[in-house]
Amino acid sequence: MLKKILREVVVIIAGKPAEGIVELLDSNQHVNEFLIAKKLNITINQTRNILYKISDRGLVSFVRKKDKKKGWYTYFWKIEPVKAMEFYRNELLNKISQMNNQVKNREARQFYYCPLCHVEINEENALLKDFTCQECGNIFVLLDNVPILNDLKKGLSKLQVELNEVDQEIKTENEKLSIVKKPKKKEAKLGKTKIKKNKSHKFVKTKKKKLFKANKKVSKKPKNNSKKIKPKKKR
Repeated sequence: MLKKILREVVVIIAGKPAEGIVELLDSNQHVNEFLIAKKLNITINQTRNILYKISDRGLVSFVRKKDKKKGWYTYFWKIEPVKAMEFYRNELLNKISQMNNQVKNREARQFYYCPLCHVEINEENALLKDFTCQECGNIFVLLDNVPILNDLKKGLSKLQVELNEVDQEIKTENEKLSIVKKPKKKEAKLGKTKIKKNKSHKFVKTKKKKLFKANKKVSKKPKNNSKKIKPKKKR
């Protein structure tokens, strides 16, 4: 489902010939643009035009590396699945909105058409033209809105199902990203606690040493340098 959505997004933005780029961009690592051009069998300029169109919508990320010998930069690209799916979700919402407007319009108004020219026209414009086709002079016929409304409603239900699937894919992809990020945070916390423990350990050691020295000084008996005084003999 994810690959299908990504292909649809690329086709919307860059056209059908660019569809094959999805297989290369949907990777954990950024891919060399020259490798992309080689795999797709197109020029580097054609490759860059496709990538720039997708990049303008913010759906790909890139890094650049400088060639030490030649001095120019080479770009490495990767598609951002969540952003691409959110873009496609907005496209679906726009389609759903347009079809809802068409359904409301068909339910509220009458339409006419010319059987020869197959031109459709609303009731207001048909009245202005005396219900006569300006191309062939034939009389407009009232159009049956029921089959058209049924088709529109079927299309709406399909789009709604697809929208739900896209929402589920976005949720799944976000959960994957959160799982990948969590261990890094834990490692950082562990590192901090270790440092704190080491610091506190040193502090305790130095404190113990100071207390030991202080006790040692107190426990020493003071030297008595005073001479013993002999008692005087009685006469």
